[in-house]
Amino acid sequence: MGSESQVVCVTGASGFIGSWLVMRLLEHGYTVRATVRDPDNQKKVKHLLDLPKANTHLTLWKADLSEEGSFDAAINGCCGVFHVATPMDFESKDPENEVIKPTINGVLDIMKACIKAKTVKKLIFTSSAGTVNVEEHQRTVYDESNWSDLDFVYAKKMTGWMYFVSKTLAEQAAWKFAKENNLDLITIIPTLVIGPFLMPSMPPSLITGLSPLTGNEAHYGIIRQGQFVHLDDLCMSHIFLFENPKAEGRYICSSHEATIVELAKMLREKYPDYNIPTEFKDADENLGNVVFNSKKLLDLGFQFKYSLEDMFVGAVETCQEKGLIAPPTKIENAINGDTIASIETPNSVKC
Repeated sequence: MGSESQVVCVTGASGFIGSWLVMRLLEHGYTVRATVRDPDNQKKVKHLLDLPKANTHLTLWKADLSEEGSFDAAINGCCGVFHVATPMDFESKDPENEVIKPTINGVLDIMKACIKAKTVKKLIFTSSAGTVNVEEHQRTVYDESNWSDLDFVYAKKMTGWMYFVSKTLAEQAAWKFAKENNLDLITIIPTLVIGPFLMPSMPPSLITGLSPLTGNEAHYGIIRQGQFVHLDDLCMSHIFLFENPKAEGRYICSSHEATIVELAKMLREKYPDYNIPTEFKDADENLGNVVFNSKKLLDLGFQFKYSLEDMFVGAVETCQEKGLIAPPTKIENAINGDTIASIETPNSVKC
């Protein structure tokens, strides 16, 4: 548990992962400095200001990954930094300058701020499964020693390719900087993050994760052989690794795997009113799972709390409460070409 005198910084604090992490850090007794691009945008920050203890232990700081030095003030005086912010613009017309460079330069700028502060004992960087397994032929098991094949990514340019490139190059640059400057860095590699959430808009990972339910076929390939982690488990792993003096290096954080066929079957059983497909291209009941091995994290003493069903029920219920997924009839009509489902897919999200 942290003490109220322990001040930590969370970047990308208004997003899917960031806001839940802020909530858990406050519960654990930390004083939190939350960086957001626009602290005055009430729609984007209200869910943070409404958190228990926010009025006494949370402050909002304006910072942007594209502005050099903008994190210096927020990080100065902190004992720890959780770098969660990342550009996620899958439809960018200029991915090199709008996604890839800001991601790399952003993490390096935050690391420079940690060095300048002289108070930061540990930096936790939220990486991505996209740094590990994006390659032509999938292995059956992945661990922290694996890295994505960027030549393959550039050649294929699949959905989200610029995100895979940006996170891989950013994490590699972070390790180089950490070694050269003796900065205690931990990187956490989550698989697809699913669960209930605080932010008001649809999280990008749920656009993918709930695609069998919403009929968003463009995302089916991403979860053909999927791996998943509950948002709360992921955030608790951040705190666990920050507080554990034995933690070092990369840590995969993934609790469950399922093919899109298995996932759709579970969703059909839970939500029979939705027109969830029974068949998928290049996927059937014989399709094997691809495992992201969390052994290193578990061996350190961490325990996952949630089931696959917990993740998806929590996500669907939150989306329904916030009006982010359409009723079953509207989705079915949209799939049949009669109407457009009322699902907003943000072009540019930071989470």
